[in-house]
Amino acid sequence: MRTFTPALQDIDRAWFVVDAQDKILGRLATAIATRLRGKHKPEFAPHMDNGDFIVVVNAAKVKVTGNKLDQKNYNRHTGYIGGLKQTKLRTMLQIKPEYVLEHAVKGMLPKNRLGRALLKKLKVYPGADHPHAAQKPQTLDV
Repeated sequence: MRTFTPALQDIDRAWFVVDAQDKILGRLATAIATRLRGKHKPEFAPHMDNGDFIVVVNAAKVKVTGNKLDQKNYNRHTGYIGGLKQTKLRTMLQIKPEYVLEHAVKGMLPKNRLGRALLKKLKVYPGADHPHAAQKPQTLDV
């Protein structure tokens, strides 16, 4: 049996808008990762980028369950000894709300060249407006 490879001219990429207001972070991220990867299409090939473009609005109004607002940490390192910086989810949603969703989706994509290419098709905005009206995105209910 041979691996199915769709031709590049046969791949059609649609644009979708997802409203993240009052959605659970993890469940929203899995739905977005599936669409970015193209696993919802019958011509899915695991080695190719045949997913859709996703525009997420209202990322600042995403919800989490449990005590994650005060217990979940985002770590970064300055490169110096003892330079670990930790930021709580509550603070991160105020400072960079788009990073929270991008980080969650990035963890669900492949950790290689393909995953980095897929992540470029995700556009996240903290408010309700976005500059992608020219692409005529369809509304996606997650």
